[in-house]
Amino acid sequence: MKKIVTLILMACMASSALLAQKKIMTYNIHNGRGMDEVCNYQRIADAILREKPDIVAVQEVDSMTNRSHQQYVLCEVATLTGMHGSFAPAIPYDGGKYGIGILSCEKPLRLTAYPLPGREEARMMLVAEFKRYLFCCTHLSLTEADRMASLQILKEVAKATRKPFFLAGDFNDTPTSPFIQALQQDFVILSDLNAPTYPSPNPQETIDYIAIYKKQARKLKVACRRVANEPVASDHRPIIVELH
Repeated sequence: MKKIVTLILMACMASSALLAQKKIMTYNIHNGRGMDEVCNYQRIADAILREKPDIVAVQEVDSMTNRSHQQYVLCEVATLTGMHGSFAPAIPYDGGKYGIGILSCEKPLRLTAYPLPGREEARMMLVAEFKRYLFCCTHLSLTEADRMASLQILKEVAKATRKPFFLAGDFNDTPTSPFIQALQQDFVILSDLNAPTYPSPNPQETIDYIAIYKKQARKLKVACRRVANEPVASDHRPIIVELH
């Protein structure tokens, strides 16, 4: 009996340790169109599966457009990876919609989409709530004034929850920019600021990020942060952060 109890306790401890670990990815998939101009969703899925993330922020995703041959692209990638797919359209495009999404091993408890400013095109943020945390995917404007206005919305949503609030996506700005400096007043960037992510064949710029709302960052330890070696599947490389 004592041996059985010990085994149960060991299993519970292992389960708790597993729950305390999280691998986060963000990936601008360029709608599956690679640097060779081939549209290949399996190649995108393989880039994700190699990393085995718990959750992925996905940008530049078509839904039922003529360009994607009326395919629901996020659903295609979700099926290929075996993950839950959640899509948020930003704009009507080419007979369908175009936006962002989240892939997650755990099914979200709740999804909320927030429109963001973008003068060249409307932007969006998608927040997925889970039992232990919230996860936000976004693809910010090319215009600095719009990014700054978006930051105010991001901060308001983040401070309204007591759960850890993760933010990930293509921010369209570099680490030394006024926007990223302003972002870091309220968020801790967990990804590597010195690791370029774009363009994928020979990255020169860091414009993709993973962050957490600063008030909830003290309990986290970054075990690993890196840019994946995937130079062809999209025009961005995916980035990964492993947390304890």
